[in-house]
Amino acid sequence: MKINKTLIGTVIATLFSASLIAQSHATHWGYTGHEGPENWGNLSTDYSLCKNGNSQSPINISKTVVVSTKGLEEIKFDYKTSASEVINNGHTIQVNIKDGSNIEIDKILFSLKQVHFHTPSENQIEGKNFPLEAHFVHVSQKGEIAVVALMFEDAIENQIIKKIWNKMPHYVGTKVDFTLSAEHINSLLPNNKSYYRFNGSLTTPPCSEGVRWLVLQNYSSISSAQTKEFLDIFHHGNSRPVQSINARKVMQ
Repeated sequence: MKINKTLIGTVIATLFSASLIAQSHATHWGYTGHEGPENWGNLSTDYSLCKNGNSQSPINISKTVVVSTKGLEEIKFDYKTSASEVINNGHTIQVNIKDGSNIEIDKILFSLKQVHFHTPSENQIEGKNFPLEAHFVHVSQKGEIAVVALMFEDAIENQIIKKIWNKMPHYVGTKVDFTLSAEHINSLLPNNKSYYRFNGSLTTPPCSEGVRWLVLQNYSSISSAQTKEFLDIFHHGNSRPVQSINARKVMQ
């Protein structure tokens, strides 16, 4: 699960930058055409894991790959700081979180850095995509990454998502100051935080592996109008297709 210093720098540049400036020297990628997911591995040698990796994300979580584990530990959530800004980085809408919010798993503290969104969902459950998936991205002091994934079902309007969407910038590279309380961030999560766990990768270039994936088994809600509002920002989906699970198993 160790991640080298080069990867740490790449992750910071690709995931946690406040704008596209930090990515200006990276090979451009996208979700459509020549720069789409099926071609990521050919765009740059830095992205080779996108086509050659053995533990890539997202995946389809199905009964055939899930192993029940009595000893699967509870994720210890301690979200106690607010959001600081919301960014349109050209690939997603990203909400940056002030330092001080964490989860603990494997006796390691992972700091919550940001929350971003994909439509349709990247991970599937029993072959099903959801209208929206949120990724709560955490990083340990050693640079290890843990992602908590939350699915949204098509149902009633989500009031917390509404607050984010009301502030999300419509232009690439734009950020705006944004306050979302710790209480609101916590309320995005379901009360029952049972989860699926597997080893995977970043779902965007460079597709680096060694990422702890923690996919919540219970969902939140979103209206179809809210999904459309997000989709209209980018004019296309921003999800990587599911990848081969290979020899991996999913724990629950």
